[in-house]
Amino acid sequence: MTKPIPTGKEVHFGEEEIIVSKTDLRGVITYANDLFLRVSGYTESEVLGKPHSMIRHPDMPRVLFEMLWQRLQSGKEMFAYVKNMTKSGDHYWVLAHVTPTFDREGRISNYHSNRRWADREALRSIEPLYARLKSEEERHADRRQGMAAARALLERMLSEQRRSYDQFVFSLVDQGDHVHA
Repeated sequence: MTKPIPTGKEVHFGEEEIIVSKTDLRGVITYANDLFLRVSGYTESEVLGKPHSMIRHPDMPRVLFEMLWQRLQSGKEMFAYVKNMTKSGDHYWVLAHVTPTFDREGRISNYHSNRRWADREALRSIEPLYARLKSEEERHADRRQGMAAARALLERMLSEQRRSYDQFVFSLVDQGDHVHA
């Protein structure tokens, strides 16, 4: 499957709607709800068995996904704003809540993601941050060095604000699950 070319056009979905997907331990899609399919423009047969990264938008800094995998594999959840890409190259922003699922023996068996609409106010903080992180990643010829440099930049910015990554994300989300700056 060829990766689409970004169009710059944004797709929207309802504030009360929730995109749901599940993956195996390698990030391969095992379930996608109807909203996932409608918004992404893919059919169920096109997504099942494919890596979830098939919807990753090239504007997204890789360091965010590195953080996500580290958290999930250690048994922790993560909230993040994510820009995804549709089959046609359009994009849509979400506030993702990704969690590991545990089996009866307490081992991680798969991952579950609920994604809500991301308010424009939150994206006023997120978009410039992600652009800085992506730029930092691209300054380095070595991919791993780029991610390490972007992670250091993010940690430095958070340290200056005296907050954790989670505190930063939650500062953009109010009690009504609406996002604000």
